Amino acid sequence: MIWNKLFRRPQNDDAAFRLYRAVSEQARRAEFYRHAGVPDTVESRFEMVALHAFLAMHRLKQGGDGAKALGQRFFDVFFDDLDQTMREMGVGDLSVGKKVKKLASSFYGRISAYEAGLAGDRDALREAIRRNIYGDAAVDAAQLALMAAYAVRAASALTAQPEAGLTGGEIRFPAPPAAEDVAATRAALGIGEPAAHEISA
Repeated sequence: MIWNKLFRRPQNDDAAFRLYRAVSEQARRAEFYRHAGVPDTVESRFEMVALHAFLAMHRLKQGGDGAKALGQRFFDVFFDDLDQTMREMGVGDLSVGKKVKKLASSFYGRISAYEAGLAGDRDALREAIRRNIYGDAAVDAAQLALMAAYAVRAASALTAQPEAGLTGGEIRFPAPPAAEDVAATRAALGIGEPAAHEISA
């Protein structure tokens, strides 16, 4: 599994590393792939890490100077891990730097879209999640709505967490969508079960 070897380094006692560990572990929760229909691909798993990294950085940006500085260190840890992951996957040394810079640029675009969504443009949030996380995969409307609602819920939960804990490397995400949430959301939206090809494994 990618994003693992980073945490074997001595620096993993640092707050930024502990935050990134929590972000990575939350992004890998099976419920997202089983109930919210997130495709189980390298690309979508990266996008789930990117979404949770954004949520962590969004919260840190709301804090004082210490929190903002931690946000920058967290960002550096995130992209250092991408660099290492690409090398472990066999990407040539000469092209890794260019690929990481491209990912960093695209990540800033995701930040803008997600921030607009959290600021109140829920249509923009759903579209950003559909485009980034689901990609070309068929998307069940209820599962997409659940992922958007989860992002809003997570942002609210992180805002409520004490800054002292966050700057100490502690972060608590809410539970991912559950099976009963999918059924309730379909009922609320007035839609039936998705076609067979849209049901995630």
